[in-house]
Amino acid sequence: MSPTQKNLRPLRRLLCCLILAVPALLQAAAATKTYTLGMIAKSQGNQFFEAAHSGANDAAKELGAKYGITIKIDWRTPNEEDAQKQAEAIEQLLLAGVDGIIVSASDANKLNDSINKAAGRGVPVVTFSGDAPASKRFVSLGIDDFKCGEQTFEELAKLLKGKGVVAAIDGNPNAANLQQRAAGFRAAAKKYPGIKLLDIYYHKETPQDAVAKIEQVMQANPDITGWGLLGGWPLFTDNALKWKPGTIQCVSVDALPQELDYVRSGHVQLLLSQDVYGYGYRSVERLIDKLHFKKDPPSADDASPLTPVTKANVEVFAKNWEKWLPK
Repeated sequence: MSPTQKNLRPLRRLLCCLILAVPALLQAAAATKTYTLGMIAKSQGNQFFEAAHSGANDAAKELGAKYGITIKIDWRTPNEEDAQKQAEAIEQLLLAGVDGIIVSASDANKLNDSINKAAGRGVPVVTFSGDAPASKRFVSLGIDDFKCGEQTFEELAKLLKGKGVVAAIDGNPNAANLQQRAAGFRAAAKKYPGIKLLDIYYHKETPQDAVAKIEQVMQANPDITGWGLLGGWPLFTDNALKWKPGTIQCVSVDALPQELDYVRSGHVQLLLSQDVYGYGYRSVERLIDKLHFKKDPPSADDASPLTPVTKANVEVFAKNWEKWLPK
């Protein structure tokens, strides 16, 4: 064998190894699984749902890297709250061939059929902060809304020392989660004979409508000493609460960035924060568990606790939003 041939032997071995390795590499590349998950929140531009979207995107990146898979989030949220458009979005996602769906139901009655259709086609559905309990969704993420309503009133009763006149504001009367909050608020009110509950007032889930409703009720009932906000809608605007800080006690569900300013100013004494970022993150986790690992959650109701936010911890809590809101 010539010196040239001897020098070529290592190169030939390397080429042989590469040729043998190509099929394995191609097979490994083909084996990388991709999951596309549709996500439908209630409305665009709402920081609550932006944070949930951010959580879903982070989960897609982190779980994808962890399990060696690709996860894509297909965001199909209507500009304004519209259950019919949500149902249409589910239909569009099914036509697009998504593997799973995440939805915050504005009106369960208008979404049950679409959710059931998805489940019937083998596309699992997660609901968050707006359940469709009569549908075939396999898990619902959120809070115990009845207990949330109870807690809102009880915290308000503590601030009022068991005496006063209270009103509450709620959003879409057709939303199952908000119905439960109202029921819990009314149930807790019965335990405090020294507090008169005027009523729970409904409005369209926009800040402007919520502010207008509060002003209307205050003008008709100037003796009100406490407000329970079963959602933070009026606090998504500036200067929404016209009373002098501390003259009226106020407890609100949620703790979005603009709501925190009302705690700082003293107009709101307590916020009860949902795990908004976690809703998106955990929704992706539940779907990947089911799709990739064939694993069902231990319960169809995945409830998380509320986090109290007061003047004492408002600045610490505010740092969460640096992560929760997309840059």
